[in-house]
Amino acid sequence: MLVPGSRLDSGRVWQVVELADGQPRKLGQLIECLWDENLAVANRAADALERVTRERPAQVQRWKGELLGLMAEVEEKKLRWNLALVVPRLKLSVAECRRAAAAMHSYLDDPSSIVKTAALHGLADLTRQDPSLLPDVLDLLRVAGRSGTPAMRARSRILLEKLENPTRKKGTSLHMFT
Repeated sequence: MLVPGSRLDSGRVWQVVELADGQPRKLGQLIECLWDENLAVANRAADALERVTRERPAQVQRWKGELLGLMAEVEEKKLRWNLALVVPRLKLSVAECRRAAAAMHSYLDDPSSIVKTAALHGLADLTRQDPSLLPDVLDLLRVAGRSGTPAMRARSRILLEKLENPTRKKGTSLHMFT
C-alpha cells in the first residue's frame, strides 16, 4: 500500500492509517517500513505514523526505543520532520527527552525549513516532559522568531506565546500540524 507513487507523493497514507490504527501487528509493520530502502515507502510510513499518533500516541509507545534510534541516524527530511513531531508525543524518561532533544538540535542545521520548523515544534513539545529544557528552547524560539525562515518565525511566535503564557490558553496543546 505504501509503494505506488513518487518519493514525496502521499499515496494511500490515509488508508494505511485506517488499517494500522489500533492494530499492534499492523503498526509494527508500519514502523518497519520506516527503514525501507525505497524512500517513498519510508516517507509515506512516517507520514502515516505521524497521523496515527496525533490522537493516540500510546499505540506506538512500545517502539519508542527504535524511533529514538532512527531519529538520531536518519537524514531523509520527511522522516526527520515526522519523527520530530511523533517522538515528543510518546511518554519519555528525562534521559530519552534529552536524547530526542539532541537529535532535534542537529535537525536545526538541516537545509530544509520544514525540518527546522518541526524540530522547534518538537523541542517545545518536549518541555512538557522535561521542563529543564525550557530555557534553551525559549532561547532557540526567540532567535528563530527573529532570524529564521518565514515558517520558523511564525511557528516560533506561536510556540513562544504558548510556552511563556501557559495559563492564558488553558487546555490548548502545542500541536499545530494537526
